[in-house]
Amino acid sequence: MRSEARITLPAVMAGLALAGCAPVPAGEEVSRAVPQYEGVETRLLDDDLVNFHVRIRDAASARDLEDYAECAAAQYALIRGYGFARHLRTNVHREGGLWHADAVYTISAAIPRGLRTIDAEVVAAACAENGIPTV
Repeated sequence: MRSEARITLPAVMAGLALAGCAPVPAGEEVSRAVPQYEGVETRLLDDDLVNFHVRIRDAASARDLEDYAECAAAQYALIRGYGFARHLRTNVHREGGLWHADAVYTISAAIPRGLRTIDAEVVAAACAENGIPTV
């Protein structure tokens, strides 16, 4: 029986990322773009259904927008007196250096059914710790 090594896409991507790494000389700083959070617009679609439009300039990836929208949803749930939210969908697009996301969440007092639920207090605290603004 022949043994074959399996190379996965994440392993290849990690290898490519590391291939471009070089040590930074002492005394020099690495310059990285810092995301600029450009604001959140919130629309209540129904009693428990909320739409968030978020914008970030210099986002590293779509994940930055998803995190920003989740932070907004967590804080919004807390403001409305709810403890939980459930992610329904997020659409992301970029225009030049400005990224936009259109996300929809349900908010509720009890843990909602579904896979993408968030505990609003826990997420809001993590957002504050990571410097991601909320509503």
